[in-house]
This record gives sequence, structure tokens and C-alpha cells, in this order.
Amino acid sequence: MELDKQSAEHQATILLVDDESINLSIFGQFLTPHYQVLVATNGERALQLAGSRPKPDLILLDVMMPGMDGYQVIGHLKADPNTLDIPVIFVTALSSDLEEERGLLLGAVDYIYKPCHLSILLARIKTQLELKNARDWLKDQNAYLETEVQRRYLENQAVHLQLLQSEKLAAIGQLAAGIAHEINNPIGFVNSNLNTLSGYLRDIFCVLDAWGAALNENPISIETQQNLRELKQTKQLDYLRGDIPELIAESREGLSRVRDIIQDLKDFAHVDKNDWELGDLHKGLDSTLNIISNELKYHCTVHRQYGEIPQISCILSQLNQVFMNLLINAAHAIETKGDIHIRTGCTEQEVWVEISDNGKGIAPENLSRLFEPFFTTKPVGKGTGLGLSISQNIVRKHGGRIEVASELGQGSRFRVWLPIQAPNLSSSE
Repeated sequence: MELDKQSAEHQATILLVDDESINLSIFGQFLTPHYQVLVATNGERALQLAGSRPKPDLILLDVMMPGMDGYQVIGHLKADPNTLDIPVIFVTALSSDLEEERGLLLGAVDYIYKPCHLSILLARIKTQLELKNARDWLKDQNAYLETEVQRRYLENQAVHLQLLQSEKLAAIGQLAAGIAHEINNPIGFVNSNLNTLSGYLRDIFCVLDAWGAALNENPISIETQQNLRELKQTKQLDYLRGDIPELIAESREGLSRVRDIIQDLKDFAHVDKNDWELGDLHKGLDSTLNIISNELKYHCTVHRQYGEIPQISCILSQLNQVFMNLLINAAHAIETKGDIHIRTGCTEQEVWVEISDNGKGIAPENLSRLFEPFFTTKPVGKGTGLGLSISQNIVRKHGGRIEVASELGQGSRFRVWLPIQAPNLSSSE
């Protein structure tokens, strides 16, 4: 009995719609051994049963009915998202080709004339139910695949972010000694200035103490006045009056330099900052140059030739990584001393940033492989081989492109093109 119950639960449900009770009786008795059968004698009841739960798997629909006819019923069924996918077979005495054409155009899957052979009706019902099951299976598979694609997309995004952050940290790691040097220099002279100011303050307090003691004399003797003048001269108060503001200004400048480097590093290494916003590429270039200053200043002269460009919709922290990779590559291509030119410009729809050097250049056979992951012409330990690959992915994500031109012994030129408006994120990512 339990097996029979389970089998009945899995039987397809057929909804018979006909205003003739004899037709309902004949079709119902014939189909009951094979399917669960529901009956409706008018269009309104048919729509009510079709929208119930569980909804029928297939509808056998008469055309000629009082009130709402079959064509009107199928119109309502196809207009309702909940009943749109229920296959409808017209079973009617209307045998005109035009009527059949009308029924099929309205969305019926089949059109059977009365009277009909019940075995043929059963075969057609079976065929349409098999087709429906196939469609339902495909629908489920599509839903699963869409979920899987979304899951894989999120996984790829997570891997991309990890790779992006790893390359950022690798770049910072390679520059760590230079960055430490850039920070230690201003800290060093601030510390020296503080020691000098400490000595100045001792001298100033010494003079103040002498003046305080002299004030106790009434009147102040000529000898005491002379001693105060000599003490003021010995402690060089006039010199201190001019030097102290300079030391303070110099110290403030040094601390500002340290603050800027730390802020630039913080912005550069910020993995969670992935919001699209209006960004100033010139500010990004300057910030990046500030971080890698020690990598460039001893053997590269940087020429900034900035044009008039608008702010663009972008993730500036990611573009800064592109600029860093291109600038470091340019520096590494210059073996002794050379020049790096940074130029910017724009068209109506795009801006461009060009970084060129007069270094050793790139061999023609390597140009086509520059953006391959892990491909590098640098010595072991000098690079990960991911810089240009990640840079290209970032630029593509922004809807842009990178152009390369190079000649051995003459240098290389990389030009990054970026749209002014943000790309369609759903397609670009």
C-alpha cells in the first residue's frame, strides 16, 4: 500500500476542461488509471484550478464553452507567470485550419479534433508530458548552472583579490629597504633638530634664570647689567631667534614627508578599497612616485609632462598598482643612468597615461608574452612575473587597454588608455 501511495504522489495531474459532462466522463474514466484527473466545466473554474497548488501538469481544454471560451482561458493562462509553463492541448469539435492555427498561435502545444481515438489522445498527452519534464529538467539545470557560475565567479573574484594583494605586498616588500630609507632620512634630521632645540632651550633658560636673579636686585647694578649682556652674547640669543623657527619648519616638513609616505603606503596596500569613484590620475601618479622615490632617484630622472585631463570613474588604488608596476619596470630597464617620462592626455571619451624610458628595451620575441602570468625577463628575485599580467587585468576591468612599443637599446613605451566613464560592471568583471 505504501508503494502505491508513493506512486500516486508522483503521478502527473491532468486538468479536463469541458462544458459537456459526457466528455468529462469519457476522458476522465480513460485517463484515471494513468494520471490524477481534475475536472472543470467552465473557464473560470479552470483558471482557479490551474492557479492552485499543486498546479496541473497538463490541461485538456475545450474551445466552445459558454461564458469564457477556450481561447480566452489560454490567454489568461499564458499571461500569468504561475501558469505560463503549463502545456495546453485543445480538444475541440472545431476542425477548421484557421481555428487550429489560432489555438497554436495562442500557445497551445497540440490541437486534437473531436471525436478522437483515446489511444492517440493518451500518446499525445504522454509526449507532451515528456517534453514538459525535459523542459523542467533543463530549467532546473539552468538554475543550477547559473548558481554554479555565480559561485565560481565569486571564487574567482576572491582569488583575484588575493593575487592582487599578494602582488601589492610583493612590490612593497621589494621596495621595503628604499621606503625605510625614505622614512629614516626625515626622521633622522627631525631627531637631530630636536637635540639642537634641546640645547637651545637650555641656553634660553640659562639667560632667563639670570634675568630672573637680576630682577631681585633693586636697582640692577651696572655689573649685573654687563654680565647679562655678555651672557646674551655668549648664548647667541639673536642667532637662536632666527634659527629656532627654521628648525621647527624643517622638522614639520620632515614629519609631513613621513606622514605622506605612510598614507601613500596605506592607500596603496588597501585591499578592501574597491569602490568606484571619481579619481585624479595625476594625484595617483604622484602618490606612487612618492612610494618608489628611492627606487628611482639615484639613477633615473623622472620628467612629468601632465596634460589637462578630467577625473575618471575608477578604483584609483588599483590603477596606482598599474603605475607602480610600469614605473618599476622602467627603472629596472635603465642599467646605469637614464630618463623616465610620464605623459598624460585625453580624447573626448578616454584618458591616457604614458610611461616611457630610454633603457635597454624589450626583445621582439618577448613582446607578445609580456602579459603572460609568471613570464619575466628579470633575474631571479627581481620580480614575480605577475606585475604586467595583473596590470592588464586591472586595466581591462576598467574598460581600457595597454599599448606597448619597444626597441632594443632604445627603450620602451607603455600607454594605458582608460574610459572617462565607468564601464558596465556586469560585463566587464
